[in-house]
Amino acid sequence: MTHPIDAAAIRAAAQRIAPHIRRTPLLRLPAGALGTACDVTLKLELLQASGSFKPRGAFNRMLSAPLPAAGVVAASGGNHGAAVAYAARQLGIPAEIFVPQITGAAKVARIQAYGARLVQGGAAYDDARRASEARAAETGALMVHAYDQPEVLAGQGTLALELEEDAPELTHVLFATGGGGLIGGCAAWYAGRAEIISVEPDACPTLHTALREGAPTPAPVGGVAADSLGARQVGLTMFPIAQRFVKTALLVPDDAIRAAQRLLWDACRLVAEPGGATALAALLCGAFVPPEGAKVGVVVCGGNTDPGSVAG
Repeated sequence: MTHPIDAAAIRAAAQRIAPHIRRTPLLRLPAGALGTACDVTLKLELLQASGSFKPRGAFNRMLSAPLPAAGVVAASGGNHGAAVAYAARQLGIPAEIFVPQITGAAKVARIQAYGARLVQGGAAYDDARRASEARAAETGALMVHAYDQPEVLAGQGTLALELEEDAPELTHVLFATGGGGLIGGCAAWYAGRAEIISVEPDACPTLHTALREGAPTPAPVGGVAADSLGARQVGLTMFPIAQRFVKTALLVPDDAIRAAQRLLWDACRLVAEPGGATALAALLCGAFVPPEGAKVGVVVCGGNTDPGSVAG
């Protein structure tokens, strides 16, 4: 089966966005460094421009379409909004970002610092999404979806392209999942060459629910990572990719996510937001037990949080 997000689309995205993003580094840790029985390779995407992986998809979407005078509109829990605001500033176009009330102060400040017009309201991401779609229809601005556009998925898939080039030995790669743009794009790149493992908070079981039900299905939204992983349901674009290439969808409790945040700080001096530490939480709390001989990679996908909330 051929998906619209394939290796060719991801390679083209990588060339398109290369002048605008960072090739983020790896941190290779030996067994025991994080209390694990195996070596762990961290992909430090929290060092990406704007503090998360999101500029990859935002730039690819915006560079793949004519940009209207009205600029761009996006809805976000925070990280996507910051990425779109950053990309719009780099490209010299206006941006309007809609976020829900749960969006943290650090993310709100980052969006505003990039010069975007910020509209905050509604209880959850879905409220912001509906408001943003109405605004785009009103103004003619280009809609940059957080996770459910092919160009966005292809852009996110460039992370996996980098990871496989820099760590070709990996057999298992853990991703935090919200709406599914990151794991969908990356699973499309790997196409079965590594086992792709989804990790979600217990309180945001979006892909877990969709795979169980056989279709994108509304799921609960709550917990410490809701501002970054709190999509109500996964995207239609990524779901066939997940059905084919994501064999494992794990859930972890909020306590494990907070513990992973603290360990990243204590052991590595990395400040990760809850969503950014969620994939690692599965390895630390035993939700994921690597098989013998596994070479494990973990994507630390975001760091937009108050440092005092982690290091204090």
